[in-house]
Amino acid sequence: MAVASQSQEIPERKAEKPHMQQGKHHGHGMDMKKLNLTEDQKAKFKSQHENFRKQMEDLKKDDNITVKEYKSRMESIRKENKASVDGILTNEQKAQVEKMKADGKEKQAAMGKERAEKMKTELGLTDDQSAKMDKNRKEIGEKMKAIRENKSLTDDQKKEQVKEVMKNQKENMKSILTEDQLKKLKEGRHQRPDGERKKPDAKQTI
Repeated sequence: MAVASQSQEIPERKAEKPHMQQGKHHGHGMDMKKLNLTEDQKAKFKSQHENFRKQMEDLKKDDNITVKEYKSRMESIRKENKASVDGILTNEQKAQVEKMKADGKEKQAAMGKERAEKMKTELGLTDDQSAKMDKNRKEIGEKMKAIRENKSLTDDQKKEQVKEVMKNQKENMKSILTEDQLKKLKEGRHQRPDGERKKPDAKQTI
């Protein structure tokens, strides 16, 4: 009974699923195909990933550790994995990885600014409303990030917290926009093609 109890104390084990998407590596989240890896590097990456996955699986199977010990060992495994990945890449490839990360952040920022400007025009927002909307988006982003990174929460708990955040966002929108602007916003979402804008859910956000 004691073993079963300890296992239940670590809910995030189900959520932890180390993986490698085709062409991407868990240690960086970058498209490794763009790095022109040698066959030797590819073989090393594959071996390292298998080792990382095995370590994570063995850790999840260990029911005789506390939540604190589990988190500490998981963090150590991840750090070792990243160090091993860095050891496989050349200095030029590492620089390219950093550039891809920076380019990705710049692209996201540019897209966010473009969406904000489009909304301002479509809804006829004042500068004050636009500033409040921007602040609201940033706060939502920070809350979502905090939920994603909270390893003490189960998937279901994360989903519930995401729903609460989205509910609060809707209330904030009501306090910023006029009735007419809210109506335009709702109509605009309905008129968009399927797939262009999806209602956020816990799986997509987390």
